[in-house]
Amino acid sequence: MSTTEVPKLDMDKLNAFIGQFVGDLGAAVHTGMVVIGEKLGLYKALAGGPMTAAELAASTKTDERYLHEWLASQAAGGYVTYDAAANKFSLNAEQAFTLADENSPAYLPGAFELALGSLAAVPRIAESFRSGAGMGWHEHADGVFHGCEKFFRPGYAANLVSAWIPSLQDVQKKLEAGGRVADVGCGKGASTLLMAKAYPKSQFVGFDYHDKSIEAANDAAKRDGIADRVKFDVAKAKEFPGKDYDFVAVFDCLHDMAIPWGRRSTFANRWPRTARG
Repeated sequence: MSTTEVPKLDMDKLNAFIGQFVGDLGAAVHTGMVVIGEKLGLYKALAGGPMTAAELAASTKTDERYLHEWLASQAAGGYVTYDAAANKFSLNAEQAFTLADENSPAYLPGAFELALGSLAAVPRIAESFRSGAGMGWHEHADGVFHGCEKFFRPGYAANLVSAWIPSLQDVQKKLEAGGRVADVGCGKGASTLLMAKAYPKSQFVGFDYHDKSIEAANDAAKRDGIADRVKFDVAKAKEFPGKDYDFVAVFDCLHDMAIPWGRRSTFANRWPRTARG
């Protein structure tokens, strides 16, 4: 029977690497746990005050046995707080701010949903290593689109109207007076809708080549009662229609484009230089 010779190892380096692996493995497992917690409303329920597993189960209409395991995992990972004396679980202020408050600029569950959805593409991407073929944004699992919108929207809500637009030369004045805006790569329309609500005299068009996201964005505009001046159309970044826009926005999608530098001339031809700042 042949044996494999074990190489001489630096045990300190080996243990450090295994420690890194354990941390990475824990993070990967917590991805699914966080998505479950957000989907079932567990974090929001815990934000209301300390609960036992049984109390949380009753509050969220879930199974106590599953919840006990979920809570133990979350407490071990530092995602929820455990009071051993009372045998109750809760969220501290920081955990509630990042896991239970969807309006928080640091709301994190969307990032986990995005990561989990992205991993569904691993078999396809592994094959792409062999074939060299690409994979389009539209070919991802639904969790990628939902998670992306959920993760980035709080940042837009906290900064887009209050800080980003005011920092651009003349743009805020144009939008307050009544301008024309194109939001390219808008996804499900979170950024477009926030701008439209802040600048009611302006007209907005959101473009994205993913038809399901555009469908969801148009539905959101109708629900918000602003579909008369906000619309969403299917179009690629290099082909979106119209010109003489007062403002063309590109949020969090440029790095996903196959040839991002090739889009510069497309954007530049759509609105006057004075509006670009």
